[in-house]
Amino acid sequence: MESLPLVDATHTGAPDMSAGFSSWLLGTNALGGMFGMAIGIFIVLAATTFGSALLYAISGFGFAVLAAPLFLLFLDPARAIQLVIIISTAVSIAVLRGLLQAIAPWLLLRLALGSLVGLPLGLVAFRYADPILVRAAAGAMIFGFAILMAVSRRQSDPPGKGNHWTAFAMNPGLDLAAGAISGFASALVGQPGPPVLIYLLLAGAAPRTVRATLLAFFALSYGVTLASHAATIGITASTWLAAGILIPFAFLGGLAGRPIGDRLGAETFALLAIALLAVAGAYTLGAAALAFATA
Repeated sequence: MESLPLVDATHTGAPDMSAGFSSWLLGTNALGGMFGMAIGIFIVLAATTFGSALLYAISGFGFAVLAAPLFLLFLDPARAIQLVIIISTAVSIAVLRGLLQAIAPWLLLRLALGSLVGLPLGLVAFRYADPILVRAAAGAMIFGFAILMAVSRRQSDPPGKGNHWTAFAMNPGLDLAAGAISGFASALVGQPGPPVLIYLLLAGAAPRTVRATLLAFFALSYGVTLASHAATIGITASTWLAAGILIPFAFLGGLAGRPIGDRLGAETFALLAIALLAVAGAYTLGAAALAFATA
């Protein structure tokens, strides 16, 4: 969730803490409710949107990591996830405009083609697998990779040496494989981002290329997901209205984060990305534990 949202709309298992607020903001009279909303809740959602977009523009990843947990506290799961999808699509397109020249087009194409192969396999697995166990396993793997990369970089990059640890060189076959794993993970646990980010970090890709390629990949993924939601599940007018209220805050965060990301060095970018992976893994594990406890 940067990935696609970290929590599946139908398999969160999270308690509904938001009946009053969701009916207020996303109910049949959303416009009227908007003016009677608790200002504190609006500030939290707006600040979350701004901060998530800022992080997203800096790293190319992490909007859903920060936004999804707080959105789910105040909104029902299906609508919270649709809001994350809509806002992420908009901010991806907005931020990407300044990074178009940094996109590796053939890498992006291979990742996208691979994801199309992995997606149906993930859908089949999703139908038959226990969603709680799958989410727990995915969270443990992501968190484990983050720890492994942090330890490996520390051991192979002593202070002052200027060496940057990489596990392998990128090649078309690995690009397709990373995309396939991403598509599989997107369908199975709603997380296409971590596999691609882990692959690019392990291969030592340049930070600007990583950011631009991830943002372009997510723009495509979120765009397809948004279209599929609109065509199959349906998105209510009040959800679009709520997204329209929050998107300006996302644009402001994206505009503020883009120059910061442009100035990040390779080492700082890698450490930020590893930290985001660790947070994503820990959050996914926590969501699985909560779903198990409330099942």
